[in-house]
Amino acid sequence: MIRTAILGASGYVGGELLRLIAAHPRLRATKLFGESKAGRTVAEVHPHLAPVYADTTFGRFDEAALEDVDLVFAALPHGHSQALAATILARGIPFVDLGADFRLDDAATYERWYGHAHEAPDLLGEFVYGIPEINRVAIRGSKAVAAAGCYATAAILALKPLVDANIVDSKDIIVDAASGVSGAGREAKEATGFSTVDGSFAAYGLLSHRHTAEMEMALEARVLFTPHLVPMTRGILATCYAEATGAGDPLEALKAAYADERFVHATDAAPATKWVSGSNGVQLTARYDDRTGKVLALSAIDNLGKGAAGQMIQCANLMLGLDEAAGLTACGVYP
Repeated sequence: MIRTAILGASGYVGGELLRLIAAHPRLRATKLFGESKAGRTVAEVHPHLAPVYADTTFGRFDEAALEDVDLVFAALPHGHSQALAATILARGIPFVDLGADFRLDDAATYERWYGHAHEAPDLLGEFVYGIPEINRVAIRGSKAVAAAGCYATAAILALKPLVDANIVDSKDIIVDAASGVSGAGREAKEATGFSTVDGSFAAYGLLSHRHTAEMEMALEARVLFTPHLVPMTRGILATCYAEATGAGDPLEALKAAYADERFVHATDAAPATKWVSGSNGVQLTARYDDRTGKVLALSAIDNLGKGAAGQMIQCANLMLGLDEAAGLTACGVYP
């Protein structure tokens, strides 16, 4: 048994981690932290998990709570991990952080996109960027992984093989992506309330969404990214455009790049978010448009799965020397 602590266990991602861990052959959720829900049971906060965690309660985190822990997952609001990372790393416990705090390479880039100085810049080099399909070897040998953002995961997986093979011009990439409202977290907000999102489709974060920095870092490209909010609970569909170089067929490049990947499927069909709902799967396709000279690439993921909890577990499996697919599936829940 691998004793697992979850920081932020009361949120949507925390709930998804708990659901996936319940089916994992080795991981067990033994310490659950949720500051706003401390003292309440998992069954109260995540009623769908009551059959597995009926009597488990959320607590408040303190350093002593790391005793008897073999793995730490953090699904905390932005900025919180900067204050906790040194404590966790000092104990040598494998740590997978979903926050944006340690995803970027340097403090200056972080400050540019997040609007304030990084509080633990000396730790940035300790973390490996967490997309296994592009960083597997480094993740396997690391004690600290910063799991990629949900939008970034969708776009990077669709584009990286095309950039690496010089099939598209990396200087001018456009990414439009639409996400379900669970990506905004569990806390009630007017912008993501039912009356606001139902029957509506809206762009946000114009020119400034922070996942742009991850895309540019991983792709070594210049990216214009526009996120959208769509009236559904979970899922991301990323639609990506770039100038073609004429160096090869983009769909064949995706198929070749991911031929041996268990969670990424390149398909002739245009993917839909429903195909990957509830899974760690990624569905991709691409086309060359000879009329405009551009490449179109599409990616569908579950923002709570491959975009969050699923990818965290995939990274942890690698870090712990387990089967990378343990506790995970590429098959979505349909209809």
